[in-house]
Amino acid sequence: MPGMLNLAEIDLPLATVLDEQLEEVELILQRQVASDLSAVNALCCHIEQYGGKRIRPMLVLLSGLAAGPPPWDGSALGEKHRVIAAVVEMIHLATLVHDDVLDEARIRRRVATVNHLRGNETAVMLGDYLISNAFHLCSSLKDPTINLSLGEVTNTLCEGELLQLHHRDDCDLDEQTYLEIARRKTASLIGECCRLGAMLSDHDGSGSICRSMRSFGFQLGVAFQIQDDLLDITGDESIVGKSLGKDLDSGNVTLPLIRYLASANHADRSTTLRQFAQRNAEQLRIRLMESGAVRNAQREARYLVEHAKTELSCLVPSPARDLLAALAEAVISRRF
Repeated sequence: MPGMLNLAEIDLPLATVLDEQLEEVELILQRQVASDLSAVNALCCHIEQYGGKRIRPMLVLLSGLAAGPPPWDGSALGEKHRVIAAVVEMIHLATLVHDDVLDEARIRRRVATVNHLRGNETAVMLGDYLISNAFHLCSSLKDPTINLSLGEVTNTLCEGELLQLHHRDDCDLDEQTYLEIARRKTASLIGECCRLGAMLSDHDGSGSICRSMRSFGFQLGVAFQIQDDLLDITGDESIVGKSLGKDLDSGNVTLPLIRYLASANHADRSTTLRQFAQRNAEQLRIRLMESGAVRNAQREARYLVEHAKTELSCLVPSPARDLLAALAEAVISRRF
């Protein structure tokens, strides 16, 4: 996966299959968002630079390969896999464009954000355009169950964002609510990517593989969000490639701070709350690092990944299953 692990180091034939499949996914996406208006095309070309890790399309394809029969040469993947991979990436891109508006972010994947270049109005409408195109493309599959499942997930994503907005500047936010936000805004889509990919390849009719793959992706998604929040505190902007410190700027309370405040004495808690209110990012970073709160949150992400990998036992051994496990590890070792 670009930016997370080197596919060729795991299995060269599989890497070739995935590269070819992802190229087709990119073409489907580009065709879908193409407009007869040059201004719209220019914006769509700009956000292609947000491409990054393409983790969601990759999970659709890998889950499809791993749930399918040998020889795992790509023959288990059909046009539906590729269309769904393009749809979930468009949904994800829409959330990134909208998130940048909410966070007033200036940089995404080392390029200027749409809201910074063209203003919030343009960014909001571009996000809406991507969502609209995602479901227009999804309807071409003529499978109402897929439309319903992705529609439900998109609703859940929005609920997660609304819940997070509701708790901005809420230093009494509890861990359970934080995890609920992560489950809804991040894990729900990642879990569905794995379920849908497996569903299209699993023909045993039991549904057990689909359930296990959804659980794998769901836990992976929560770990991904925790790691994303950690990078916002500890990352290097030149490596991460996007504006950092946005959680603090936006008043979003994340797991390291929640766990620190839960165990801090009265004096340390008061000092920390004052630093948070003053948006003193450097002092907060030092406090969370030195107290062990960051390591504590990292252990939670590690636990989730280890638990997620146990779900892969539903699959027969294969290079695709190995790559799913390696991808899970990469989620918490990534630096961007």
